[in-house]
Amino acid sequence: MRRVTSALITGASSGIGLALAVALAGPGVRLHLSGRDADRLDRVAETCRSRGASVEPRVVDVRDRDAMHDWVLSAGSLDLVIANAAIAAGIAGGAAERPDQTRALFETNLHGALNAILPAMEAMRAQPPCPDGVRGRIAVIASVAAFLPLPGAASYCASKAALDTWMVASAPAARREGIRLTSVCPGFVRTPMTEGQGGRMPGLLEPEEAARRILRGIAGERVRIVFPWWMGLAARLGGLVPPRVLAAVVSRPRT
Repeated sequence: MRRVTSALITGASSGIGLALAVALAGPGVRLHLSGRDADRLDRVAETCRSRGASVEPRVVDVRDRDAMHDWVLSAGSLDLVIANAAIAAGIAGGAAERPDQTRALFETNLHGALNAILPAMEAMRAQPPCPDGVRGRIAVIASVAAFLPLPGAASYCASKAALDTWMVASAPAARREGIRLTSVCPGFVRTPMTEGQGGRMPGLLEPEEAARRILRGIAGERVRIVFPWWMGLAARLGGLVPPRVLAAVVSRPRT
């Protein structure tokens, strides 16, 4: 993959998005970063500028389809777009989610990601291809939760599963247009999202290490990136467990 000189990242004010922005920042690099918190986003922008990058921060709600379309298309030529913004909500003991939680998770994690992906694909189709035939690359941050229908996190798992499936299934057609799609399915990463979860988090990675693995996989044109591999395998196997057994395990009191 040729050096990324222009990138757009949603959810760049913390966690994986912040780590990706800093990892990409450097002289001659133009970054378009969005987030919900203006102060945190400005601090990220300053960090990236200190590394030589040109940064355009934007507070924008990924659920706002029109605002996202205008923002992405106004960014100009883009080598890389990463739809990272997401929210999580888990219910202890496998209890039912509230309707507002369900809608918020799908609107942010699935529709919000598509609000970045679809205009990015529109823009990249109009870009001239590089000598290798690539017009641009798009990645989404899904989750190993996409492989496991976990009671208590129904909408999080389902929204990530839909996003991962759409990206993987769309990748062959996009490739013929010169666009490379990648679905990233990480396990636990130390971010504000995981800090409030509590409990054991096996295989916990620092966001900088996660960013390194993500960018390496994108450069290798992998359609799906899963890490740690053993957690992805465990989630796949867990998804084969009969639903009643899985629900009983999840709802079992912790000692």
